[in-house]
Amino acid sequence: MTQPIKKYIAILGSTGSIGKQALDIVKANPDKLQVEVLSAENKADLLIQQAIEFSPNAVVIGNEERYQYVKEALSKHDIKVYAGADALCQVVQMESIHMVLAAIVGFAGLRSTLAAIAAGKQIALANKETLVVAGALVTEAAKAKGVNIYPVDSEHSAIFQCLAGEFHNKIEKIILTASGGPFRGKDRKFLETVRKEDALKHPNWSMGAKITIDSATLMNKGLEIIEAAWLFSLRPEQIEVVVHPQSIIHSLVQFEDGSIKAQMGLPDMKLPIQYALFYPLRIHSDFKRFDFANYPSLTFEKPDFTSFPAMQLAFDAMKKGGNMACILNAANEIAVYAFLEDKIGFTDIPAVVEKCMEKGTFIAKPSLSDFMESDKETRIMADTFCKSKINP
Repeated sequence: MTQPIKKYIAILGSTGSIGKQALDIVKANPDKLQVEVLSAENKADLLIQQAIEFSPNAVVIGNEERYQYVKEALSKHDIKVYAGADALCQVVQMESIHMVLAAIVGFAGLRSTLAAIAAGKQIALANKETLVVAGALVTEAAKAKGVNIYPVDSEHSAIFQCLAGEFHNKIEKIILTASGGPFRGKDRKFLETVRKEDALKHPNWSMGAKITIDSATLMNKGLEIIEAAWLFSLRPEQIEVVVHPQSIIHSLVQFEDGSIKAQMGLPDMKLPIQYALFYPLRIHSDFKRFDFANYPSLTFEKPDFTSFPAMQLAFDAMKKGGNMACILNAANEIAVYAFLEDKIGFTDIPAVVEKCMEKGTFIAKPSLSDFMESDKETRIMADTFCKSKINP
């Protein structure tokens, strides 16, 4: 695909952390990027504010009850307003869109991403759950339509950057780095006392609440393991995790000759977002630069699978295949929000996931409707476990 003089983009989840940072990049590059579509689920006021500032062709508010409010607020502007998941799936197929930044949190981002792929839109993927839940469907659809999926997660962007110019060379393994989260080095007894206020304090990254909790349980790393397998066609044994508290090396690739390439930089999500939006070009930015003098020591540790079992659950789901990762993801989403609402404890989150993986209906070769049903079934089951304090 020829790089357009000006790229027209849709930002799905524009009021979230990734969406807001993407808009900062648009603002810094008005001659290169134009927002065509913005979407949000509930944050109507911020969506209205963004629409007035960036003048997209259309906005979509997921919560249909807020449609009239958004429509009236934008009535004096030449901006189309739509509401609901079905409308979003239609809007992302607009002919004028070159690329879709998929930044809707969780399973909710799957349908719109598949719709964009069906329309042949290039994808900048910040929604890891899309590949976690339905990796086979998504990658097969992208291949059939000749759609490229550019990873936005810092770790997967790092791997993608390390593979530039290496696509004909065999990967021996990839090494995903993890900061270890706010509770690195803590044992299970300590983790049983963790409050949400503590879990929401990530040492290096500024992110939304759900992904911050996932980073604290290390489930985020588990989801990234599954995402990496689909993005780079890897077997489970080709994926390794190492704890790197400074978050300067974002991930590494080891080739069959033993050589290792790493991508480094300060922990700032704007860099991988920008890289995905402009690939294969690297354009100038004013992002803060890394200074080795400020980091005289970079350290690495083995992850603690005993205190943080979420990563092992992800490996188990990946090895099982079928809809097991869908079950894992749905159970985790329900458990995380239950924890954020003070309904369960921190260590209950992986316990809920494990119970759902044990008792959920396994489907070896699921269709999209199977994934939808599995997601729904698992959420009901996980909610029941949360209310009964995990006991079946």
